[in-house]
Amino acid sequence: MRVRPSTVVVLSLLALLHAYIGWRILPQLPVPDSLRAVGVVLLVLSFVLVPTGMMAHGIARQPLADRLSWAGMMALGMFSSLFVLTLLRDVMLSAIGLAGVHDPEVVMWSAVAVPTLAALATLIGFFNARRTARVVDVEIPINDLPDALQGFTIAQISDIHVGPTIKRGYLDAIVDRVNSLQADAVAVTGDLVDGSVRHLAPHTAPLARLQARHGAYFVTGNHEYYSNAHAWIDEVRRLGLRVLMNEHVVLPHDGARVLLAGVNDFTAHYFDESHRSDPRAALAGAPDNVGVKILLAHQPRTATAAAEAGFDLQLSGHTHGGQFFPWNLFVPMQQPYVAGLNRLEQLWVYTSRGTGYWGPPKRFGAPSEITRVRLVKA
Repeated sequence: MRVRPSTVVVLSLLALLHAYIGWRILPQLPVPDSLRAVGVVLLVLSFVLVPTGMMAHGIARQPLADRLSWAGMMALGMFSSLFVLTLLRDVMLSAIGLAGVHDPEVVMWSAVAVPTLAALATLIGFFNARRTARVVDVEIPINDLPDALQGFTIAQISDIHVGPTIKRGYLDAIVDRVNSLQADAVAVTGDLVDGSVRHLAPHTAPLARLQARHGAYFVTGNHEYYSNAHAWIDEVRRLGLRVLMNEHVVLPHDGARVLLAGVNDFTAHYFDESHRSDPRAALAGAPDNVGVKILLAHQPRTATAAAEAGFDLQLSGHTHGGQFFPWNLFVPMQQPYVAGLNRLEQLWVYTSRGTGYWGPPKRFGAPSEITRVRLVKA
């Protein structure tokens, strides 16, 4: 079996980063050599588990594949915090050294702090990720909103990532909480799954229970395209959700009308040119006399095209709010918004932190959410 050069590079880098953590932390710990040896073993185990967990989806046997994914993703979450804290410790020690201070106590206790804080962040992050997302209320002021649409609500869920570590029970709890909101419409803004319809259909089945006055709507995210988007579009339709693919629906509401549109993922054209995201196409044939124009778009960076097309509000996800520190600092390199409500010209953009998680079952500083969007007069 031929190993790709890129795989060798990634594994080499991963090995170096694990070695860096061991070199900078283990010798400074005030523990017996036997415990340092345990630390070496744990770092080696982490180096093995991280790539194993990421490649476990290729293993046909269940539940072995999911168990390896769980182990690998937990190791990845812990490794991430260990590396960041080790790096921050070295920056701190360098700054202290430049100031002419050399305190062995600081060196020792800062070494103790790294694995302690990493373990604490991983534990807290695990409970944050695995709990059912809380409801976040957001009011959107709309110019010239008809009286009939005052208080119109949309329950938004996004980035659930049903897959190796998120199963039916997790989604069941989300659906129960969404239904309790009694929203006028439900919006699922992409990245529902990480895996095939064949393996995950039993676990996405709870979506069929979503209830709202005007129904539930879905747009694709980039992860649907990693997992055969065409098959998932058919499956989501089978579950009773309306999939909006560069198209819109008009929802009559107490004498007024809401235009609800959806576009395919921003990167969909890399997988299927006919799925290229197009907010203008989503408005084709739309009536003029609607009270508000709302766009569902997985990635916030659709906002520029949405503003040009004349939408009032865009609901997005994708970013997870960074999910856990310090990755929230890197989101702006790709997306214009990390989380929350923002304004672009006449367009409001709300970016959900996501309702599930991706990769490590870990959320720290970026809580998951079920968003209850409420339209109000500006």
